[in-house]
Formats: sequence, C-alpha cells, structure tokens
Amino acid sequence: MADNSHHISGVAERYASSLFELAAEAKSIDAVAKDLNQFQAMIDSSTDLQRLVTSPVFSAEDQSRSIVALIGKAGISGLVGNFLKVVARNRRLFALPAIIKSYHETVARERGEVTADVKTAHALSAAQEKELKAALSGVTGKTVALDVTVDASLLGGLIVKIGSRQVDTSLRTKLSTLKHALKEVG
Repeated sequence: MADNSHHISGVAERYASSLFELAAEAKSIDAVAKDLNQFQAMIDSSTDLQRLVTSPVFSAEDQSRSIVALIGKAGISGLVGNFLKVVARNRRLFALPAIIKSYHETVARERGEVTADVKTAHALSAAQEKELKAALSGVTGKTVALDVTVDASLLGGLIVKIGSRQVDTSLRTKLSTLKHALKEVG
C-alpha cells in the first residue's frame, strides 16, 4: 500500500492556508477555529461520519448531501459551512482531520505560538501547568500552549516535545537506561 501521508499533508496545507486567508479577511479566525473544532468533535464521536469522511466508496454527491445535512443540524454556516461543502464536492473529505490540524497550526504560527506535547505520569495542577508554560516560553521565546496527556506507564516525570525537539525526564526512561548500564557492567 502506498504512503499517502505526504499527499494528504500537501492537500491539507493548501486547503488550510486558503481557509486561513479567508478567515483573516473576514476577521473570523477564532470563529472558524471554533466551528472546525465542533465538526472535528462530530467526526470523533461518530463511526458513521468517520466512514463517510474516509471511505472512497461514497460518491461526491452522497458526501455533499450528507455534509449539508450535518452542518445544517449542527448550526455550522458561513465560512466553515461553505468550506466543508467545497471540501466534500472536491472529494477531499479524507483530508479533513489533517486540514483542521493544519489550520490550527497556521493560526498558532501567525500568532507566534507553539504547542508543546506533554506526557506526564500524573495530571498537572494549574500551578504546575503555569510554571511549565513559563519555563518553555523562556526557552522558546514564544507563547506556549500545552497539549497534556496522562500516561501512568511513565511512573514519574514527563516527556515534552516541541516541534522536533524532545526532552524525556520520565522515570521509566531513567530506569531503562540504568537497566542497560547494569547489563553492560555485569
């Protein structure tokens, strides 16, 4: 099976960029992001909608009719409503999750923000999140948003990834490193 991730990425970036330009002209960047998030939540919560978005079996007409009905029911109109109709008509629904992600990345980049993917063994308190944001902002020189996931298998500590840089201070990794070091000694 061929790797389509580069193709999807290119499609997503072009569509997201166009949507961002239209949203900026209309001064509705945040409203568009909110509507996109609402539609992504609909995709995430419905296996039928996931099938409609990803399956090539459905015709462009079927996809368009379904999208029109869904956005009408969800109250998504205006720029995002029209955008979703165009995406369906052009048979690009398969790229919609990547388009939504790319749109958010474009918004963040334009605002000088970066997102740090943080895995932690235990949920962070508000004070810990604030302190981590401040530390990461100091390192990056940008406003940092946190995308925190809890992974109990880390045992303690955290793993922070910003772009291509990653810092792993998890107890699991430290124990694994110690285990390998002890094997080499013994």
